[in-house]
Amino acid sequence: MTGKLRVFLGAAPGVGKTYAMLREARRLRGEGLDVVVGLVETYDRPGTAEQLGDLPVLPRRPVPYRGARLAELDLDGLLARRPALALVDELAHTDVPGGRHRKRWQDVQELLDAGIDVATTLNIQHLESLNDVVEQITGVAQRETIPDEVVRAADRIELVDLSPEALRTRLARGEIYPPDRIDVALDHYFRAGNLGALRELALLWLADRVEEELADYRSRHGIRAPWETKERIVVALNGAPQGEHLIRRGARTAARVHGDLIGVHVRLDDGTARHEPPGLAAQRALLQELHGSFVEVSGGDVAPALVDFARAESATQILLGPTGRSRLRELVHGSVINRVIRLAGPIDVRVLPAREPGLLTVPAGPRRRRPALVPVRRRRLAWLLGPAGAVALAWALSPLRHSLGLSGVLLCLLLAVAGTARLGGLLPAAGATAAGALAADWFFTTPWHSLTVEHGADLAALLLFLAVAGVIAHLIDGLTRRSQQAGRARAEAAVLARLAGETVESGPRVLPDLVAELRQVFGLDGAAVLVRTGALWQSAAAAGATVPQGPDEASFSVDLGEGAVLVLRGTPLTEEDTRLLGPYVTQLKLARERERLAAQASAAAALAHTDELYTALLEAVGRELRAPVATVRREAGRLPAPAGQRIGAAADRMERLVADLLDLGRLRAGAMPVVLRPTDLAETVRAAAEGAPGVRIELVPGLPRVLADPGLLTRAFADVLALGAAGAGPVVVAAGAVAGRVDVRVTVQGHRPAGREGTEPAVLRGFVEAMNGDLTVEPAPGGGTAYVIGLARATD
Repeated sequence: MTGKLRVFLGAAPGVGKTYAMLREARRLRGEGLDVVVGLVETYDRPGTAEQLGDLPVLPRRPVPYRGARLAELDLDGLLARRPALALVDELAHTDVPGGRHRKRWQDVQELLDAGIDVATTLNIQHLESLNDVVEQITGVAQRETIPDEVVRAADRIELVDLSPEALRTRLARGEIYPPDRIDVALDHYFRAGNLGALRELALLWLADRVEEELADYRSRHGIRAPWETKERIVVALNGAPQGEHLIRRGARTAARVHGDLIGVHVRLDDGTARHEPPGLAAQRALLQELHGSFVEVSGGDVAPALVDFARAESATQILLGPTGRSRLRELVHGSVINRVIRLAGPIDVRVLPAREPGLLTVPAGPRRRRPALVPVRRRRLAWLLGPAGAVALAWALSPLRHSLGLSGVLLCLLLAVAGTARLGGLLPAAGATAAGALAADWFFTTPWHSLTVEHGADLAALLLFLAVAGVIAHLIDGLTRRSQQAGRARAEAAVLARLAGETVESGPRVLPDLVAELRQVFGLDGAAVLVRTGALWQSAAAAGATVPQGPDEASFSVDLGEGAVLVLRGTPLTEEDTRLLGPYVTQLKLARERERLAAQASAAAALAHTDELYTALLEAVGRELRAPVATVRREAGRLPAPAGQRIGAAADRMERLVADLLDLGRLRAGAMPVVLRPTDLAETVRAAAEGAPGVRIELVPGLPRVLADPGLLTRAFADVLALGAAGAGPVVVAAGAVAGRVDVRVTVQGHRPAGREGTEPAVLRGFVEAMNGDLTVEPAPGGGTAYVIGLARATD
């Protein structure tokens, strides 16, 4: 029977993995389980050594290596001892050469094969799959790694979690590394950002394992119905423009419920060659931008393939867009939406409307099969020449009616109709067709010069002429439309390529250049980016002769977010224009974001420089004052009382001020972490007042706890009480709860009030503000000074 593996997993060294493993082992031994410590590394940490307690420890096996004798796990001793549970620390450790295995996890595997349960520890950075990610985050390469499948096969994995702030506090207090390694560790591997990223990696890796176990359990028990353990939203995509609306709606829903977004495209495997829908690539990119995933599946029918995929992914919602099928096609092939709803079962199916209401206002687009757009002058000329030319041609050929015949003149008239269609489009060609048919009837059918047709064959020829001329005109119009679309596509591609190329080379461009180019590309009278300030609109960038001063004056407007809007004035934009406008809107948003980030970076750089100078000045002043203060205290000891005592007291005050300045510099540099937690105010005040003469504490019972760092709060009270010691009268400490805060009032009475703008109140203010509190210095009734420290009230 194979033993069971239990792994205590941590995000970084020092979170307490070994401590937790030993504590659990002591509990199990108290319940009568045979527990043996095979190998545990305490690293001289008192808390870990204390947890080791009276647990039986198997002696380590000495291994000679390069002239030294190193202690390793005694695998044979553990196998012979055969405990119920063996504790083996540091699973990713590399064994000293000369043993049976190269890695400690292989030793553990042999123990498991022998039927011995094992508890072990591991840091997330030692997992093989995360090794490169951890190196990118921390800049430290991990040489000792372990395959993920070894850890995933564990019967139980427990995450030993500790917040980055608490871990940095433990490190600063010397509970993890010796003092000579603390500063380097705080500034490098144990930076707050590094620890936060490692912690997130550990949580995500563990969540993936839990999801795998859940999927395996459902597979073993034949459970097909989705379990709503996590929201998964599947968006059906077919490349239609409405797909972007579906993706954005799905992304908003997934963000609200902290769920997953999956876009799926069903490719029909009916044996026919199909090209990828033109809009699918853009939708795939949008999914990636919104942190979703894209999947393409194949199937003989869209609805079953989509529902099967949703079930396999344990989806909770399916988002569908409006149908693009005609009524006739739905009658013949059925409705995909209705079939998905019938097959979905417990999965929610949402069908979104055809249009998304928004701030983008565009004119109604023309029909897909509209006539080709022809310049007005050509269209007018075609109306003038087409019908008249057909009549003139029939009249000119009328002397040849006996030799040419009706069929001959109709062929000539077809040429006139084709020319009119090429010149002015479909409608003038229709006019030329009608005029040509009437003229042929007038001049070439009996009775002559009348609209009456005597012979049935002539009537059939005229009707056939009308049909053929209509088809020719329609084909020529279609060719003209395709030519215009191809030309527009080439122009759009050129514009988009230029935009993309410029973005790659130089990043987002500045607003004025983009607005000027946009006005020129679309041939507008004016264009501007307006920003709302209060009730007015101010121009951030403008181009053109007649620039709109507000959205109401524009013929077209697009919301850019954060109170900005793009306004255009000129000829109405077509549907194709709005499609090309999208990349310009994206570039405008990027340009505005770049300006905002540049301003923030400039302000942050100035603040950082000022803060760096301030911290350096504090540290320099503190270091330089230590030696003079020590000299003053030494010389004061040689003077007779009471002068020596006064000088000594002043030296003590100066030394305390120097220490405060150095600690304030560490606070501002982030080297001295502040951990806020519920703190008993009365205990903190009494601890600060211990040994301070003339302090009267008047705290009412039942004061609520405050949210503060206990050590820093004690330091702040000690400083303000020390300020009181410099006064001539007693010091009174009182406190009261006001709404969501607690105010502590320290009144220093006497003839010499403490300075309100001196160095000591400034240092005290820095300590209080580091705990998100505030300090008020005001005159006290009857003389003296009152220091009011306001702190947030703890919620628990």
